[in-house]
Amino acid sequence: MTKSDPPPPAAPQLPTGPAAPARRGRPKKSKTAVAGETREAILNAAEDLFSKHGFYGVTIREVAREAGVDTALVHYYFGAKKELFDAVFIRRAEVWNSERVAAIDRYAEAVGDAMTLEGLFEAFLRPPFQWSLKGGPGWKHYAALVAQTNANPAFGGETMARYFDPAIRRLLELVKRILPQADEADLYWAYHNLSGALTLTLGETGRLDRLSGGLCKSGDLDSACDYMVRFAAAGFRAVCGPKSDG
Repeated sequence: MTKSDPPPPAAPQLPTGPAAPARRGRPKKSKTAVAGETREAILNAAEDLFSKHGFYGVTIREVAREAGVDTALVHYYFGAKKELFDAVFIRRAEVWNSERVAAIDRYAEAVGDAMTLEGLFEAFLRPPFQWSLKGGPGWKHYAALVAQTNANPAFGGETMARYFDPAIRRLLELVKRILPQADEADLYWAYHNLSGALTLTLGETGRLDRLSGGLCKSGDLDSACDYMVRFAAAGFRAVCGPKSDG
């Protein structure tokens, strides 16, 4: 080698011990991930069963069997059956209501004093219909569960009030801006009628199909929402509008 030649590259360092075996298969899930999946499986099973058989027609043992877990795990994560029911109910209620309130707030901000009842009810009603249409079977089960709960005289009023009243009160605040002369009692009666129609329709019981001889389909939720927007707007005007002197 002459003085102008570059020095040879250093020899690579070779491992002196045995090579570590390559990992095979999927990495193990953390305990937190496993616990989360177990909770979701229990909630999904309970939601399905409650929606079909009601609160009193379902046992913890049946939920555990449907979820593929031991009964003790259901008690461990959720306690008694009523606590499990509440956990099922609030899981999707938060999604429904946050989207509905966000939608009517956006509408109110966008149009200001030009708000109409049709526009307001379109913003408020469309999210639950869309979830039931496109959210998968879990949302169908939840819609049926809400319909049952809304008509349950034992605890339906308390449950609906706890999870749905804030969104409904916000809606009525905006209705009051459109119908400033509306009496408070009239507003609540009008919403009461809308609430029954909404939950019955989302329950997709098939009653409409039989009554109409197949002319109308209870599963046609896009049409159902369109009709309900018009029905609600006309109903609120009739109930909450100026009283005739006759």
